[in-house]
Parts: sequence; C-alpha cells; structure tokens
Amino acid sequence: MTKGDLSGKAFDLSILNRLFRMTFPYKSVFWISVTLTLLLAFLSPLRPVLVQYAVDKHIMNQDKQGLLLMSIFILGLLLVQTVVQYFHTYLTSWLGQTVIRDLRVRLFQHITSLRLKYFDKTPIGNLVTRTVSDLETIADIFSEGLIIIIGDLLQVAVIVIFMFVIDWRLALISLSTIPLLLIATRIFQKGIRNAFREVRTQVAALNTFVQEHISGISLIQVFNKEESEMEKFKAINKKHMSAHIRSVWYYSIFFPVVELLTACSLGLLVWWGSRGVIQGDVSLGNIIAFIMYISMLFRPIRELADKFNTLQMGMVSSERVFRVLDTHEHVADNGNPDLKVNDGIIEFKNVWFSYDDHPADEDSWVLRDISFKLEKGKTLAIVGATGAGKSSVINLLGRMYEFQKGEILIDGIDIRNYSLDTIRREIGVVLQDVFLFSDTVSNNITLRDPSISHSMVINAAKMIGADRFINKLPGSYDFNVMERGAMLSTGQRQLIAFIRALVFNPRILVLDEATSSIDHESEELIRTATRKITKDRTSIVIAHRLSTIQNADNIIVLDHGSIVEEGRHEVLLMKKGFYFQLHEMQFRNM
Repeated sequence: MTKGDLSGKAFDLSILNRLFRMTFPYKSVFWISVTLTLLLAFLSPLRPVLVQYAVDKHIMNQDKQGLLLMSIFILGLLLVQTVVQYFHTYLTSWLGQTVIRDLRVRLFQHITSLRLKYFDKTPIGNLVTRTVSDLETIADIFSEGLIIIIGDLLQVAVIVIFMFVIDWRLALISLSTIPLLLIATRIFQKGIRNAFREVRTQVAALNTFVQEHISGISLIQVFNKEESEMEKFKAINKKHMSAHIRSVWYYSIFFPVVELLTACSLGLLVWWGSRGVIQGDVSLGNIIAFIMYISMLFRPIRELADKFNTLQMGMVSSERVFRVLDTHEHVADNGNPDLKVNDGIIEFKNVWFSYDDHPADEDSWVLRDISFKLEKGKTLAIVGATGAGKSSVINLLGRMYEFQKGEILIDGIDIRNYSLDTIRREIGVVLQDVFLFSDTVSNNITLRDPSISHSMVINAAKMIGADRFINKLPGSYDFNVMERGAMLSTGQRQLIAFIRALVFNPRILVLDEATSSIDHESEELIRTATRKITKDRTSIVIAHRLSTIQNADNIIVLDHGSIVEEGRHEVLLMKKGFYFQLHEMQFRNM
C-alpha cells in the first residue's frame, strides 16, 4: 500500500458529498435519522433542569405531591429518550449497512468489468480489503461518524447554554478544565489517527499475504517452504499486532486523563458550590444539575476524538474505494449489440500487440505483424516455444487486451464493432489452467445460467464421454468440487471445462490444449472431446503436444511474437524448419 492510500481529510467535502449522495434512495430514513439526532441533543440536557427544579421547588419545600408528579414526568422523559435512542441507533445502522450493500454490489460489478491488465498490476488482497473491510469502515460514518458527531456537538452546545442560563458562575467553574481536555483530545485524535492508518496498512498487507499463500499452498508444500513462509507471516503479523497495540496505548493514556479532568471539574464545582449553598446564593438543585451536566458534557467531548477518528478512517476508506470505482481501465464497449456472429470467420491483419499501452522499444512488442485467416468450421493450431505469444493471440480475439496496430476481423467485421457480450458469448474458451468455483459440478458447467437445462448438461457430458466419471462422484452432478476444483484431477477439471464450452454452444472455440500433465485415460478422453467439440466449429488450438494437431487445417508457428512458418503438418515437416525441429525435439524426448 502506498502513502497515497493513506491520504484523507476528516472533512473532505467532495468525498462526503459523493458518499451521502448514495443515501438519496433512502432519503426519508436519512432525514428521520437526522431529526432523531437533533431530538436527542435536546432531550438529554432537559433532565438536569427537571432534577434541579424538583430539588429546589419540591424536595426543599417537602412537596410530596409535586415531587411525585415531577418524578413521573422525568420517568416519562426517560422512556421517550429510550425509544428515540432505539430508533436512532437502528435507523443509522440500517442506513449505513444499506448504503454499504449498494456500494459493495457496485464495487464488485465494477471490479469484474475491469480489463485484465488492471489485475496484472493490482494485488488481489488489496481488492479484497477494499470490498470487505474498507466498506465496513465506511458504514461507521453513518452509525458512529458524521451524524453522531453533529448530534454530540449540538448536545454540548445546548448543555453549555443551559449551564450559563442556570448559573454563569458555576458554568465557568465547571468548564475551567475544558481547554486542557481539548488539548488532550487533539493530541489523542492525531496520534490515534496515525495508529489506525498503520492498522489499515497492515490489514491490507496481511490480507494480500494470506490470500496469495493460501492460493499457492501446493507450491509452498512442494518446495518445502512452510517454515520460511511462516517466518514471513510472523513478521507481518507482528507489525499488525504492534499497530493495534499503539492504538490501545493512546486509549490507555487518553481515557484516564479525561477521567482526571472530569474529577477536577467536579471537585472545583463542589468546592465553589458548597460555599455558595452555605452563603445562600447557590441552590442545592443547581449543584446537582451541574454535577449531571459535567458528566453529560465530558462524555461526548471524550468520545468526539474517537468519533472524529472513525470519520477520518471512513474518509480514508471511502477515498480508496472511490479510487477503485474511478478506475477506467475498461475495454471499450462501443460495438453494436444487434450485430451478430454468423459464420465465425477469423482474420488477423498485421496485428501488433504490447502489454504496454505505449511501447517504449522494439522488445516491448509481444506480437509483431501477425496475419492469418481462418475459414468457417476450420481448425487452426498455434505452436511455439514458451513466451512466443500464443496465449496473446487468443486474449486479443476475446478482447481481454487491446492491440495497438492492425485489424482483427470476425466475418469481415472489426471485432470492436461487436459488443463485448456478443464477442464473449460466441467465443468459447477452454484454458490450460481450468478454474472451478467451490460449487457443484452442474453449476460449474452452467455457471448458473438459467437457460441451460440439466438435460443439456447430461447430454453434453455424454457426448464428451465425461458422464462416467461424474456419475461415480458422490452426488453425481451435485458433487461440490470445492475451491478451484481441488476434489478433481487435472483431467477431470479439463473435461468439465469442455462440457461448459459445449453447453454454451459458441460459434468459435479456443482450446489451450494441455495433456502433458494428465494420465493416459484422461488424455484419450480429452482428445476424443477435442474432436467432438471442434466439429463444424471455427477453432483455434494452442498445441503443447504436436501429435494432437496433425489433422489441423492450418498450423502457424510463432517465435518471439512473429509467424515464422505456416501450413499443414506434413508440409511443415517437409520444410525441415522451425516446426520440424520442435517435432523432432518432442518425439525424441518421448
């Protein structure tokens, strides 16, 4: 996390305005909450006035009837205040959580729409922090932040006015320690804000570390790195603990100071007031009322520092969340949604691509002047060494990344003239690294698309030849494959990906064909599935084993982002060039 992530102002009006605009759909609840806040600010200071009146007018005059009526009135006021407090707490919390629900949906929808390049440079743990804990902090702005601060400030103002109206001398004595309290509060607020900022930084670091290491747990165990990674985790966890302890240290100093100043105010009040009672110019009721006022006055002032910090952290979290929402790293979707893919004819014309938007030098280009044409229903195989640019070709076709120069056409029309929905619906992809959600086999195939029936799933599985292993699973199609399909083998996960592509029935199929790390039986099933799923479809196959693409209609050989050879299997072998060398090397090692 950068220092920029920690910026924020307690009263950044632009962020506050943007945040409170999200309450517009619930403005009736918002204004009721504000009204209840104002009502509470006036109800609480009334009690000491009523107690003062009861003491001076009824107790001192032994008016039992009047004291009873006043006691009933005070009790009624307490009941009203309790009801108002209940609805105030409930509505402000409801408003905060409802706004956060809407904001979380909006944030998640926005994140899922960002282009892949954004995720290449953004740690997933940071996005998890934004989507979960940062949003919870923003909710506190409504339940414990701005509205409550305004109410507390108003209550303090009302209490001070009442105190001066009742007795200005007692008011000055009672408020004599307030300057010291304000200084202590300011020091505390500044210190605790920095401490909590460090806490947020360490939370993000902890989330990122845990997310990455749990995702890569197999790699850690294979290379026996548990102990070394545990030491790294201990160091991060220690920083997180230290940050929390620093925040606790500020509280442990501040609250005793507040209690001491409160006791000093009470001591001064009793000392001065008792002299006044003895001399007859101060009533006992006034003393009791001021004792109550001091308690009521110091509590909100003491909590204001904490609430200002809550507001500050909410503002920091809001700034970070809005920074994600303001990220416009999207693939432009300006295509015609009515434009449909009919034949699935693919053509690349002099395509240049770099992962840098503005390539600085020749080495920045991943693809260089790529041109080929794939007719309807034909199969194109792409081969080449690791890093040759094979995956970049299919990423560009699906508009996961944008190319810098050239044209990519489908049915003779620039792919940017199609809507993203059309392009991605008509291009089915089976990747080498199959991702499965922690869900049932059936839901991983349909991705919960209601238009795909269970019978369609079963028929597709039978066509692929995968129904036999699925029916052996506990619960069959209702078997939970767990996160990333951990309960299935590599071959089984890939077969499910084939079924998924088949039920969505795309006109264009892209296969990152990976059979090098699976058993012979699964390999034969995948080869059979490949033949069936590519039949009568325009298909692009990234080949890892050259034996699987001998029947491809065309093969292009990539090297350092350029096409160095092109033709059918037999023709390329006869040339005894790059493809021949790859073929000889692969079969020599078998």
